[in-house]
Amino acid sequence: MPALEKFALRSQRVLTPEGIRPATIEINQGRIMAIHDAGSAMDCPVTDLEQQVVMPGLVDTHVHINEPGRTDWEGFNTATQAAAAGGITTLVDMPLNCIPVTITKAAFKEKLASVEDKLWVDCGFWGGVTPDNLDDLDELMSAGVLGVKSFLIDSGIEEFPPVKESDIKRAIPILAKYQAPYLIHAELDQDHSPVPEIGNAYQSFLQSRPKHWENDAINLMIRLGQEARRQGYNGHIHIVHLSSAEALEAISEARNSGLKFTIETCPHYLTLFAEEIPDGKTLFKCCPPIREDRNREQLWQGLKDGLIDFIVSDHSPCTPQLKHIDSGDIEKAWGGISALQFGLPLIWTEARHRGMNLETVSHLMSTATADFIGLGHKKGRIAPGYQADLLIFDPETEYEITTDMIKHRHKITPYEGRNVFGEVKQTYLRGQLVYDNGQFSQGPMGEPLLREDQ
Repeated sequence: MPALEKFALRSQRVLTPEGIRPATIEINQGRIMAIHDAGSAMDCPVTDLEQQVVMPGLVDTHVHINEPGRTDWEGFNTATQAAAAGGITTLVDMPLNCIPVTITKAAFKEKLASVEDKLWVDCGFWGGVTPDNLDDLDELMSAGVLGVKSFLIDSGIEEFPPVKESDIKRAIPILAKYQAPYLIHAELDQDHSPVPEIGNAYQSFLQSRPKHWENDAINLMIRLGQEARRQGYNGHIHIVHLSSAEALEAISEARNSGLKFTIETCPHYLTLFAEEIPDGKTLFKCCPPIREDRNREQLWQGLKDGLIDFIVSDHSPCTPQLKHIDSGDIEKAWGGISALQFGLPLIWTEARHRGMNLETVSHLMSTATADFIGLGHKKGRIAPGYQADLLIFDPETEYEITTDMIKHRHKITPYEGRNVFGEVKQTYLRGQLVYDNGQFSQGPMGEPLLREDQ
């Protein structure tokens, strides 16, 4: 890695904790040393970015990279390049879809070995909890994962089975000891519904995974969290990729009762809606499903009300063959949205129409996510002492998303042809320019992030 020299970035629009203002950011050895007035004389090279916005690098805490074992689906090299192109300077990898799944210390060590010389941005890791690894959970946490994830329904991966209520009751006290979040894929089929015939009909797929599956799962986690709390274990429960806005009322009540209960949602639930998804378009399939426009608007209100804590990609790629693009068979297609690098322009395009400013978007995609993984003291803000993880953004540029822009492994996304506002021009990782107007730096400069490093 080349030596880091002292330099400064100047702009009329720097997004600081106090808001957007003209400023000069002094950077030395990869850290922000000071925030000066825009007109200050500096004793180092200064790059004047004029009206481009300097923002904290995004922190995306929900990414499926699938390495080792399924690198034909994605991989750390392509995923972290796509992240850099999208202004993401830190991401967290999910514990499943890779082989082996990250549910033991040995599997985690194998994953850490697989990232060497492949990280273009910094990368943390989630572990997993299944019925088979509860005895190994302490060791897995001590190995450095940031927290763990479980499914309450079939994950689609045989090696990552869903947990039962008894498993959750065992896991919460262990995680509370580490003050680590317990991530939950919240879908629960209490009726053991028969496998439906979906074919290529999106509405049939939507009906096959109803909102009450999410609502029931969230109610279960609220009840188990409250039970653990009465027993003296103040666990942190986190619901991933919320799609059902009906659950927001129960979430609000749970928080008001003192339960530590956080929520994320994703660009696809905030920008897409079921009424506009044509039959046979398998690129739109994900679990939980993209729901109706009215539900989408309620999720936006949940963000405005502070009930939803942040926005992450849930980038979940696979091969085009597994997506059954040619046949249009939604029933057989792998569920997952590929759009890692487009999160900021997708959300900014919708937010600006709703009167939401860029400071709020940055909080939802950078500051709040950095805080969530325990890195809010060094990432997610432009302030003295913080790592110089920065993105340079032109919020006024309008363009169409095309496949030739895509940096993740397979050049497919449901957003192809969509017009968006906002272009990521450059991305700095700890003061080093890793992405510059379509081009990457000379080599990967990212680092693995472990709990013990915090």
